[in-house]
Parts: sequence; structure tokens; C-alpha cells
Amino acid sequence: MTAAKATHIRADRARGLELPNAEKRKAEEAVRLADASRPTIDRLWALYRDSRPDRKRWETDESRYRLHIGPRFAKKVPAEIVTLDVDHMRSEMTKNGKSAATIKGAMDLLQRLIRFGAKKGLCPMPEVSQLHFNYPTVDGGKTENMIAAQMKAYLEALDEEEDQNAAAFMRLALATGMRKSALLGLRWQDIDFEYGFITLRGEFAKKGKTERIPLSAAARAILKGIERLDDEFVFPGRYGGPRKEFKKIAQRVKEKAGLPADFRPMHGLRHTFASWLASSGEVDLYTLQKLLTHNSPQMTQRYAHLADSALQRAASVADKLFSEVAPEPQAASPDMPGVKGRRK
Repeated sequence: MTAAKATHIRADRARGLELPNAEKRKAEEAVRLADASRPTIDRLWALYRDSRPDRKRWETDESRYRLHIGPRFAKKVPAEIVTLDVDHMRSEMTKNGKSAATIKGAMDLLQRLIRFGAKKGLCPMPEVSQLHFNYPTVDGGKTENMIAAQMKAYLEALDEEEDQNAAAFMRLALATGMRKSALLGLRWQDIDFEYGFITLRGEFAKKGKTERIPLSAAARAILKGIERLDDEFVFPGRYGGPRKEFKKIAQRVKEKAGLPADFRPMHGLRHTFASWLASSGEVDLYTLQKLLTHNSPQMTQRYAHLADSALQRAASVADKLFSEVAPEPQAASPDMPGVKGRRK
């Protein structure tokens, strides 16, 4: 049974042509099997997920598919999708207030699914004249930061929280710049208090690689202040395993501290850590890259302007020194060579 034969059977049905019962059942089963084997976006999504059992974190792509891809394209095959369909999705997401990064992520997932189907021989890759992805421009240079007054208000808001173990999660994010996933998966055995290192497990890391970062004095004090429960995780969940999220406290503390509306309650803490280090003038971008466990220097480059500002402030010290030791310029005298004027 091919897709063409199934189409003919459907057409015969539509014209009211009756078949013997046995043939009818056979034809219906054939149509069902043909429909089940169609490379719809929904089927490609299921196969795509099954093809990557080693991938640990699917939350972002699942959200993209559930909210944006599935409702529009689940029952369509790639050959039925045209550029205008994707443009409509982008336009609707824009009207709903979605960021350029969110829109780009949804479009990227759809393109990945179609490419996956083509690579597996499930469907042809649409021609660019039929389907083209007009991605929005994403400003990757945005960095979130707190000035000193905001930091003071933020820490005071944390001190007012009833659950100080949860508050410690936020403080540790500020003190280490660790990603949320790494903090949630942190175990007590990952913390080497003797030699001063924290192990970031690959299973919770964005790039799937186990790494180590130094345990600062501030991070050490925060960890020592956590009420240690009978659990391997530093931040255990209520029913075993790691805790899933800290959304409520993160949003509450952000609002208490009066931070801007577009400050991301969790990821903004990582950016603040990086921004403070870069602008201190004491940490070079290579070291910052290692502390943030960035895969490439390009990812750390967004903080370069802060490091440049620190260098400019350092260079201005020379101006001050020069002004202190350099002699004051003397006023020109009519008797000096090169100065024109009449003598009295």
C-alpha cells in the first residue's frame, strides 16, 4: 500500500463507490496503515525523541513543541508546509509578546524535525522555493546586572525569606554563577570543602561534560549555612531526588528587591555574577569563560565591553599619576623666543 493507492481509495469513498465488505475492511486497514506511516510532524517529533535516548534535558524543546509547533503542524507532513505557514507562526508569536529568542527557538525546532525526517529517508527535504525560514534577529549581547543598591536590596529580601535553604539556592547562584540545572543536581559529595572545589556533573551540565569550579569563601559560607537533611542532594525534592524548581521564591525576591520587569529571576543571577567579575578588572575573559563553563570564548564575549571598561579605568590611573608629577605649564613671556610683542 502506497500513499497514492490510499489516496485513490479515499477518492472512491468520496464518490460513493461501494466495495464488498471484505474489500472494504482491507481498504480501511490499508488507509489506516498508510496514515500511520505518513511522516507527519507529530510522528517526526516522536521519532526524533526516540533517536536521542542519551539526551538528558528535553524541557525546552517539549515546551516549544507543545505550545507552538504541535497546534499548527502536528498533522501536516513537511511537503504540506510552506514559508507562509511559518511566517504566520512567527507573526502570531510576536503578537503574543514572545521574544525573538523564543520565536527563533520554535522555528529552529521545526526545521530540525524536517531535516531529521529527510536524513532518515522518511520525507524529501522541501525546496527553498517552497519552505524558507525567515529567522528573527536575536540580540545575543543582552546582559543582566545589578548595581550595588539593587544587590543590597536583593540580599535583604533573601534575608527576609522564611525558607532560608531556598534562599541559599539564590545566594549560591550569585556567588558561583552556576546554571540552575547544575545547582538543582548538586550533591553533597560534589563539594570538596578540603581542597576547595565544586564538581559540576555532566548529567546536569548543558554540554554534558563534568567540570570543576573553585569553591569561593562566599560559596563555602553559604553551603555551611544550609540545614543539611538526610539526603544526598544539597537541595532535595519533597519526594526524593533533586528539587525541580525555585520559581516562586525567585519571582518574589525579584519583586521585593524592585528589579526591572525584564530581569530573569534565575538566569539574571548568573549574568550578574559574570558582569561583576568582568567589570572588576581583576578577571580576564579566559578565566571568566572557565568559571562560567562556557564551551567557547564567543559565549563569554558578551562581557567584553565590561572588561574593556575596567581596562579604561585602570589606564586612567596613569592620567592621575601624570598630573601629580608633571610640572605646571608656565605662561608664555614676551622675552621667550618665538613670542612676538613689543618691549616697553
